Amino acid sequence: MGADTLASGFDILPAIDLRGGRVVRLEQGDFARETAFSDDPVTVACGFVDAGARWLHVVDLDGARTGEPAHAAVIGAIVAAVGERAAVEVSGGLRTAEAVTAALEAGAARVVVGTAALRGPEFSAGLVASHGAGRIAVAVDVRGLQAVGHAWADTAGLHAAALIRMLVEVGIATFEVTSIERDGLLSGPDLPLYGQLLGALGPDAEIIASAGIASIHDLEAVRAVGCAGAIVGRALYDGSLDLAGAIAALSS
Repeated sequence: MGADTLASGFDILPAIDLRGGRVVRLEQGDFARETAFSDDPVTVACGFVDAGARWLHVVDLDGARTGEPAHAAVIGAIVAAVGERAAVEVSGGLRTAEAVTAALEAGAARVVVGTAALRGPEFSAGLVASHGAGRIAVAVDVRGLQAVGHAWADTAGLHAAALIRMLVEVGIATFEVTSIERDGLLSGPDLPLYGQLLGALGPDAEIIASAGIASIHDLEAVRAVGCAGAIVGRALYDGSLDLAGAIAALSS
């Protein structure tokens, strides 16, 4: 399935966060506040696709922390297992052009870069030139309106709106915006943040919301504010949100 799938409508992207080969969830990006949900990422991925997911959001947490991809084999197995039924986007530790190319050649439909995109627009511009805008997204992880990287360990960064405007100018069309304060807490999405950042976009770019989503109502709210999709994690794992039901509700 190609990387242009999202453009056909609002999509729910189940998150599969990998640490030490397991599927885990962190609270507010804190590695000390981890809950493990499965030792079998491939089975988790297939379950989400069986429920109707068209995209999977796979995060290499170890890679995000070290700066080097650590779960290439697991991610490759996920891509092989879901086949043409769903597209897989990959994030975490993709800080060089070579790492991005390797992930795409391994079957990822799209890669999501974060820390490397904060260094300046040249890196992102090169990726778009090499692979096309449809296969490159940028993670904008926000704390206090600042975009931070290095597995969220930064204490300061660029203003998120300024980063988005800079990257739109070099061809980035998809931004995945996470409110760090709400991540993993099921406290609801940061709608004012999304509304503010959507104002920084041009007509050909989009925001996928992440963090805090706990219900169908939350998904409807981020769609109403103008987001093109939403990444959902803990709510799917603890059973508070039924994926098949949510996909059906958001398809209308």
